[in-house]
Amino acid sequence: MPPRFSVLDRSRTRQGQGHPEALRDTVAFAREIESLGYHRFWLSEHHGVPGVAGSAPTVLAAAVASATSSIRVGTGGVMLPNHRPLVVAEQFGVLESLFPGRIDMGLGRSLGFTAPVRRALGADRADAERFREQVAELLGYFTGDRPGVRVSPSEGLRVPAFVLATGAGADHAAELGLPLVIAAVRGEDAMLRAIERYRDRFRPSASTPAPYVVLSRTVAVAETTERAYELLVPEAWAMAFSRTRGVFPALAPVGEVLSLEMTDRERRLFQEAMRADVHGTEDEVRAALTRLGERTGADEILVTTSTYDRGRMLDSYRRLASVAGLLPTPVGG
Repeated sequence: MPPRFSVLDRSRTRQGQGHPEALRDTVAFAREIESLGYHRFWLSEHHGVPGVAGSAPTVLAAAVASATSSIRVGTGGVMLPNHRPLVVAEQFGVLESLFPGRIDMGLGRSLGFTAPVRRALGADRADAERFREQVAELLGYFTGDRPGVRVSPSEGLRVPAFVLATGAGADHAAELGLPLVIAAVRGEDAMLRAIERYRDRFRPSASTPAPYVVLSRTVAVAETTERAYELLVPEAWAMAFSRTRGVFPALAPVGEVLSLEMTDRERRLFQEAMRADVHGTEDEVRAALTRLGERTGADEILVTTSTYDRGRMLDSYRRLASVAGLLPTPVGG
């Protein structure tokens, strides 16, 4: 079966734009993505990051689900070290009750981006090490397996859970019998080893009888290879900047980024970010995704593309929908 295609949006700010506008853009973007036939629309969780407006994914998921009618809506993800599992269960129980059959619960173990943010959240590495226990507790509130605690309206509801992972987290997904969401954060070879380990160690569960791999990847499609390359530039620079200075800048125009005097380290990180992405014309991207599918066996591609020019970004998603053979949602459907 060909993979499904879904979208993760981080509510990135752009030069000259505030955080409220970025959040409203996310809701409008979700409507466009639904009309193109994508399977899911997920929101991320970032705290204390000036260039990323998406700090409360369950709240934003409610806004997105209200503005759409058929696309699945979820989180990519809620970072459990920052929250009590009972509260997370209540939030997703409310979402699923309001939008039945459309809510996904993506769960991660990342901590705050900087030490001051981690202190403000009251989370540390010990909390991240308890991730598997936290997920099991959270799922227990839906199944009613937590003695003495009855969580309304969550108990008895079925909200699909996904584990976001890089390396060791894949083992948690396998042991819990949950779908794995993974990216090549530590290089493609490490990612492929983690996927293989996940499939080898997977324990079937009531919700997920077989391994299910969601591959997170930036994909840019344009009329020429050069134009597709340009789409990647603003986000690649923001990633390089964040890794050298601890702050995500607002996305900048392509020409401004390419004219920057980068340090050697910034240039290396920028080039690494560019190499990790898929870009090109429709034919080039179709071939690249086919090869990626052969290497990974991914069941789903979670596209994470963002750039300064929202019009060109949406055009890229339209072209990718054509490449993937997605079926647009009928008006009123």
